[in-house]
Amino acid sequence: MRRLSLRCTGGAVVALGTGAACSHPLASPPATVLPWHWSFEPWVLVCLALSLGLYLVGLARLWRHAGSGRGVARTSALAFMVGWAGLVLALVSPLDGWGGSLFSAHMLQHELLMVVVAPLLVMGRPLGVWAWGLPPAARRGAAAALHHPLWRRPWRVLSSVLAAWLLHAAVLWAWHWPFFFEAALHSNTVHSWQHISFLFSALLFWWTALGRPARGIEGPALLSLFTTMLHTSALGALLTLSPLVWYPHYLQAAAAVGWDALEDQQLGGLVMWVPAGLSYLIAGLAMAQRWIGRHPDGTSPWADRPPPVASGSRSQ
Repeated sequence: MRRLSLRCTGGAVVALGTGAACSHPLASPPATVLPWHWSFEPWVLVCLALSLGLYLVGLARLWRHAGSGRGVARTSALAFMVGWAGLVLALVSPLDGWGGSLFSAHMLQHELLMVVVAPLLVMGRPLGVWAWGLPPAARRGAAAALHHPLWRRPWRVLSSVLAAWLLHAAVLWAWHWPFFFEAALHSNTVHSWQHISFLFSALLFWWTALGRPARGIEGPALLSLFTTMLHTSALGALLTLSPLVWYPHYLQAAAAVGWDALEDQQLGGLVMWVPAGLSYLIAGLAMAQRWIGRHPDGTSPWADRPPPVASGSRSQ
């Protein structure tokens, strides 16, 4: 009966073209163990190297100008480094390849990007540090572009708590619709856009919760965290409690490594339901503590100390 149900589920999903380039081939030979190869996509490695290199250069220049630990706290710099290491784990390590065989590994990869990497990168305050890493002329040009109305006005809308919440929720639920999830499994391009949209929407979401210094947004941000915990937990519960496999790709792929596809899906649902849900709860509690501990003048005791105004210009 279970096999019949699984086949019916597979037939319910719109079939995708078999000629598409497969990032996770369906016709892989049977194996008893998961592959341990690392993924070395050139564009991923270039982005990782640039982001880390520019951050290290900018951090060195900033601390040389303002003093060690000023402008960006050491804890913020550490958060960025750990978040960057999480990117390597999610996108380069064998976990990336395992996602083609096991839904639970794919889910772990996505949750690592959205609830571990994204908040840590936000706490690392990379935009200001990256700006310090640029040559002075490029830094001034970037500042002028970011302050231009053509950028500031749409960014003000997009980075509001409500817009970030809606975008993150839409991205999360849309990519878990079987049609789009299966498309990502069969196309490198779609798979890349899936990861990019997950990470971008998560960065925007966590920035509205953890990265904005403006006073008065704590209430909406707390509500955003709480409701996100609810709807992501609901999706995780649906995956865990469903008697049917949602994604036909894993019927063969999980069996090839000796896993039951339905049990694999249940494990993946639990990853989203419990540990990922706890991350939003922990962030909400931390935000509430910061809110309660805010000084009467509106500043937070957790805020990074601003760099002193230099008496004279220094070459970078």
